[in-house]
Amino acid sequence: MTIPTTEVPVPALVRRLAGGAYLEPVWLNEAGGVTWRTGDGRYVKYAPHDDEVSLADEAARLAWAAPYATVPRVLENGADATHEWLVTVALPGRSAVDARWIAEPATAVRAVGRGLRMLHDALPVDGCPFAWTVPVRLEAAARRGIRVPSALHEPPPVDRLVVCHGDACVPNTLLNDDGGPLGHVDLGALGIGDRWADIAVASMSTAWNYGPGWEDELIAAYGMPPDRERLDYYRDLWNAT
Repeated sequence: MTIPTTEVPVPALVRRLAGGAYLEPVWLNEAGGVTWRTGDGRYVKYAPHDDEVSLADEAARLAWAAPYATVPRVLENGADATHEWLVTVALPGRSAVDARWIAEPATAVRAVGRGLRMLHDALPVDGCPFAWTVPVRLEAAARRGIRVPSALHEPPPVDRLVVCHGDACVPNTLLNDDGGPLGHVDLGALGIGDRWADIAVASMSTAWNYGPGWEDELIAAYGMPPDRERLDYYRDLWNAT
């Protein structure tokens, strides 16, 4: 995901969904999808069909998670022959990679770690209809034609099953004005898995956004000592799939 730095054309369908509201592109993804912020407090995701993550899947996961955690409320979800779209109510916080928090990495990193622990503690494993276990991820990779190295087919024993975010990179945590965790976005892969699958990705992503040296700070804020074996495994699996 990247922040747009040049003008982004607005598709006609996005204009219709905005209903005349001001539109600002805020995120681009590698598959060609764009997330737009509207002037009346909504977000519009518009993306080509993707074998990896479906906006319909994200809508279902948001609806399931909403009673337990602070996540965007779904207003509309749909698709045509080439694209999908998802309209949600904007949450009041700022992304952990907002310019304010890039300038205060210690505050942001700790908030992301605490926020991930809060999410894991809030979402109930019992009754969760979605999975993000290693077998599920390997099967999904195989369907997309990705050959995962055989060494990654045997994960470490599960430490604790939680409902994982599924894409716990730091931009997907929102912070309040006091620098505390407020909520989470981009939950299209949410599902049951080992908590280290999320911790590994969240801590790894600190280097991409704040520079080196913050990984263990995030893990400490989560409330755990680093588990190097699980961190290495789940980071390698993320990069391979």
